[in-house]
Amino acid sequence: MTSELLDRALVEEATKKSGLIWVQGAMPAPARALWHVWHEGAACVVGDGPGEQPLPGLADGQGALVTVRSKDKGGRIVTWPAKVVEVTPGSPEWESAVAELKGKRLNAPDGEEMPERWRRECRVLRLVPDGPTVPLPEASLAAPPPPTPATTRHPIPAALPRLLRRKRR
Repeated sequence: MTSELLDRALVEEATKKSGLIWVQGAMPAPARALWHVWHEGAACVVGDGPGEQPLPGLADGQGALVTVRSKDKGGRIVTWPAKVVEVTPGSPEWESAVAELKGKRLNAPDGEEMPERWRRECRVLRLVPDGPTVPLPEASLAAPPPPTPATTRHPIPAALPRLLRRKRR
């Protein structure tokens, strides 16, 4: 297998299994967590309308950077470049993507009316993989991160258990 095929498989599998992806569009917009569905070879997102997720810096025909993180540990699995494609409302591609997105949308205020609202007020975008994955930083492969207060255990003073017993009496 070639490196390109392995990258493609990693992008697809990781993105399918992730509930959120981090997407950075045109600068200076920061990366933003977006819910999505993997559909027909791309991550599909809906937003920019009332009550939906904002999609800053994501414009049709431009590039974006998508980072997929592990559900359990939160560490980066893969980062991949994407081409942003805005789907035309009412097109067969739009209908297909919206059917998938509708099934994943949580807590929608309008239920069955949602696709029509998306047609009027939102944008549906496909983030299509566009090039090789971004390599992991060298530092993450060479050494563990430095300890932080959240990851460092401090020894319990020897007198503490005696003090705690006295307070219970």
